Amino acid sequence: MSSMSENPPRNSFHLSQLIYDTRYRSMTIQVVTLGLVCVGIWWLVDNLLANLTDLGIEPSFSFLSSRAGYDIGMTLIPYSSASSHLDAAYVGILNTLLVAALGIVLATVLGVIAGVLRLSKNWLVSRLMAVYVEAFRNVPLLLWIVLIYAVMSESTPQPRDFREGGGASMIWDAIAITNRGVYVPGPVWGANSGILVAIFAASLVGAFVYRRWAKKLLFDTGRLLPLVWPAILIAIVPSILFYFILGRPVTLDYPALGGFNFSGGLQISTPLVALWLALALYTGAFITEIVRAGILAVSKGQSEASEALGMRANRTMSLVILPQAMRVIIPPLTSQYLNLTKNSSLAIAVGYPDVRATLGGITLNQTGRALECMLLLGLFYLALSLIISFVMNIINNSMKLEER
Repeated sequence: MSSMSENPPRNSFHLSQLIYDTRYRSMTIQVVTLGLVCVGIWWLVDNLLANLTDLGIEPSFSFLSSRAGYDIGMTLIPYSSASSHLDAAYVGILNTLLVAALGIVLATVLGVIAGVLRLSKNWLVSRLMAVYVEAFRNVPLLLWIVLIYAVMSESTPQPRDFREGGGASMIWDAIAITNRGVYVPGPVWGANSGILVAIFAASLVGAFVYRRWAKKLLFDTGRLLPLVWPAILIAIVPSILFYFILGRPVTLDYPALGGFNFSGGLQISTPLVALWLALALYTGAFITEIVRAGILAVSKGQSEASEALGMRANRTMSLVILPQAMRVIIPPLTSQYLNLTKNSSLAIAVGYPDVRATLGGITLNQTGRALECMLLLGLFYLALSLIISFVMNIINNSMKLEER
């Protein structure tokens, strides 16, 4: 009897437990579901390949190395009609990344400012922000893109109007806003310019580190240090000093009217400006409401406590309210960043050469490789969205409350 009590018999495993035992049932359902999904995908792919074979079409990506044969109006890398379709896709990808990055930055700035002003006690300011939000988020984005493009094309002067007696003049003798685009001074990189750029980047990091240290000191000891002007000095002063020490390695090339158009400087095309402003204003309207909801989610007692301690309104907002509101703001903000990035594919409406216009447009029409082009286009947007989500998740995790 003692041996039986010391070594109780173990229940043997039966296949029926995979269905009736709660310890294994959920795993069984997941495995079966995954298997059915894989079988479905295999059947669809096999059916697609069989149909393509019957049509005499063999999937291939060799067309990417063939000559593109078309020009692109705006390029960030060297490109000509003699370049390959792959080079054209790279140009479109870089143009997409450019307008997405510019749009995210401007939309965030507009959204945060408008979200704070939306809660202003000034009736006129809060109502103006409400009009902005309702006007932009309730009208389709495509209409705003076309409208802003039309306004810039029809309401701005032509380059010839900047001649003497033409009625148009440059801003600060350096910026020209025309119906062909915006012309601004462009940098000319000389010797030691790379060192200057590295110093400027290090200065920005130093300014960020100072703000983090000052906030940590405030939260740990209650000692309040200035946050704005020291950070500005750290970010700017070293670069200015080394700019002269290194012999002014970076100069500016100003646009000048020559012939029928401006030459020199940097041209920001009208399609890029229209798409950038439309994406930023449209997405900024949604971010405004996200910021407003995040601020309202913070208990009113937090602002009352900071006011009782004698903190100014701007410090209360930046040090007390917004850090707590960020935990509510960041998750929906990520969705808006993803929407802005994917909405940039509407660039074809104004002729901006993004990846949808190059790889998914001209290249597709010339080669007839619709399946391959759409597959590559989908993979690009998927990868870009996953990268944005990954970065925002890191920021979101850094904002979480630390638990014991």
